[in-house]
Amino acid sequence: MTIREILSDGLSLSISQSCQALEVSRSGYYKWRVQPERVPSANMDLKNQIQEIALEFPGYGYRRMTAELRYRGYVVNHKRVLDLMRQDNLLCLKKRFKPITTDSSHGLPVYPNLLKNTKITGLNQAWVSDITYVQLLHEHIYLAVILDLYSRKCIGWELSRNIDHQLAMNALAKALENRWPEAAQGLVHHSDQGVQYASKYYVDCLKEHNILVSMSRKGNPYDNAFAESFIKTLKVEEVFTSPLYVAEFNIKLRIRNNGCNDACRRNRHQIADQCMEEDQ
Repeated sequence: MTIREILSDGLSLSISQSCQALEVSRSGYYKWRVQPERVPSANMDLKNQIQEIALEFPGYGYRRMTAELRYRGYVVNHKRVLDLMRQDNLLCLKKRFKPITTDSSHGLPVYPNLLKNTKITGLNQAWVSDITYVQLLHEHIYLAVILDLYSRKCIGWELSRNIDHQLAMNALAKALENRWPEAAQGLVHHSDQGVQYASKYYVDCLKEHNILVSMSRKGNPYDNAFAESFIKTLKVEEVFTSPLYVAEFNIKLRIRNNGCNDACRRNRHQIADQCMEEDQ
């Protein structure tokens, strides 16, 4: 006997007494009352078919699943297929490709970290550099930057589809063009141990300008935290929020016109008193 039958038979039992007699909770009864009456699912056959297709084609997403169902004679909307696949946990989770920007597995000479426990008191005492990637609509490109550690200003950058020593060299050339006439003796260039920065061309260029070579410890991003912070600010607050985030040309314009300078300004909020000379 159910509570519904008890009530329909006119028995003088309260809800509490009925629940106690049938050994069910009152909360469970009231939850059952607000639920629609169960009927045989019209989706069962469709769900079975979706599961069969998923076993046959494990990589199918809901769009291909919809096309296959229509090919098999089912009249179905892609939104319904998406919902059913989500219920059965059949949606494919694609692992997003993340380019590797630091290759430290090389036989080239590496250099100690000269910036450890060093206090930077002015411009052109230390430059920090790093390479990252920018994901576009249909491809990704690489960005190399060089910052003045004192002001956090980006003094050289370059974009390329290739991650090689030339990418880093072009960024360095811009930094030298922007700063070299005023660069002081004892300037330290700090980077990770990536092959681009350890290459003979790059190191020779630094030494020709009497720039000291400094590198982070292997696998330790904290040694180059300032460059990492700048790149995060640039990507999150400038590149990814731009409606022009669709092509390399537009990305270049975005970074050149806004990105680097705006990211610099945001990274300087903790050392604003030190940056008056840079903002002139």
